[in-house]
Amino acid sequence: MCIAFPVEILDITPGPMPMGHVDHAGERVSCCLAYVPEAQIGDFVIVQNGFAMDVIDAQSVAESLAAFDELAGHVPAA
Repeated sequence: MCIAFPVEILDITPGPMPMGHVDHAGERVSCCLAYVPEAQIGDFVIVQNGFAMDVIDAQSVAESLAAFDELAGHVPAA
């Protein structure tokens, strides 16, 4: 199973296969924006397997990050 993570779009390279750089936990990562042609710089998107799948609002970002933090607190020690 893959888990999609909310990230902010930093820049966009337009074209037939638009690409963007996103901020993933402080790391600049590229992803394909073909599925979200409405996305703009500064928007938050859900990225899975290198593809932005949906544009989400700030409240959804906060809820998602809070859920990830909660899950991280319940991970058994290795």
